[in-house]
Amino acid sequence: MGAPTKFRAMSPTQRWQAVLARDRRFDGAFVYAVRSTGIYCRPSCASRRPRRTQVTFFPIPEAAEREGYRACRRCHPADVIGGDPAIALVREAARAIAAGARPRGDARRLTRAFKRVLGITPRAYAEARRLDRFKQELKRRKQVSPALYEAGYGSSSRVYERTDAQLGMTPARYARGGNGVGIAYVTVATVLGRLLVAATERGVCRVALADNAGILEQDLRAEFPNARVVEDKSGKLHGWVTAILAYLEGREPDLDLPLDIRATAFQRRVWQELQQIPFGQTRTYAEVARRLGQPTAARAVAQACANNPAALVIPCHRVVRAGGDQGGYRWGVERKQRLLEMEVTSPSRQEPQTPGRVRTVK
Repeated sequence: MGAPTKFRAMSPTQRWQAVLARDRRFDGAFVYAVRSTGIYCRPSCASRRPRRTQVTFFPIPEAAEREGYRACRRCHPADVIGGDPAIALVREAARAIAAGARPRGDARRLTRAFKRVLGITPRAYAEARRLDRFKQELKRRKQVSPALYEAGYGSSSRVYERTDAQLGMTPARYARGGNGVGIAYVTVATVLGRLLVAATERGVCRVALADNAGILEQDLRAEFPNARVVEDKSGKLHGWVTAILAYLEGREPDLDLPLDIRATAFQRRVWQELQQIPFGQTRTYAEVARRLGQPTAARAVAQACANNPAALVIPCHRVVRAGGDQGGYRWGVERKQRLLEMEVTSPSRQEPQTPGRVRTVK
């Protein structure tokens, strides 16, 4: 197997094979992170191999660190300099952004490199880093104003505009860890791993997928440490969970569940448009943008898909890149591929659709 120079050209299977073989040719081409340890390594690391279900791949070390992973002290993956100039350029720019500086170099070249390596623009990467910093500062300081200025937001109106839907509530309430919010949840096994369904008294507030229940529960509690988060043992969520499982088995093409989620006006429009995509069909990001009457907003559509809090119910997996590339997926590209394949081959594909509804919290 020759060593490809582009991370996006490698399939997850190819990357895993390189890790199993401890193939040094791929050092610098990508890193792999282990959820159970919180550590990321270079492909050739001599450490004990984890289970495949615990592994996530990243194109550059900085992307792994942004997700909270620490560099392995044995193989020092962040010190590897790969042979791909685009990766080196993106890494240098990512370090500058993390330090609060402006990346150097030609803006067009940098944008092309970011889109090829990470799939997003430098501006989108910087905004994501700033949001990460803002959320960390909120949890540390418990006050909005110091946190927003420490994170680099110029005004309170800007922070509300940028973070409103991503926080899931107002920044002030998020700073209090979701104080006063009651959330019930349940996790079940599916063909795609573990499924978490969480809901407030108004409706489903989160649907997520992962390799194990512990990750899902930790993410839910970590996001809202002061909310009343309890496992549902009363059967309150049984009907909604049953509907989602029926969908995954190809027996229920229409997930018309009440949703209790926050969203900006644009995100709400995107998510409602996604619910109009028929079972078994796809749209490109550009097509969705045109349907919204904003043909230049394809990147914003992609960002709204990435922030979707309700997997499957809001079918962001049905949105792909132009040219046939599947694009990213918050819960893993492999799951996206399996979902699309399931919908295409399902006997329910020809059944009529009834669009779901997105209800936002005021």
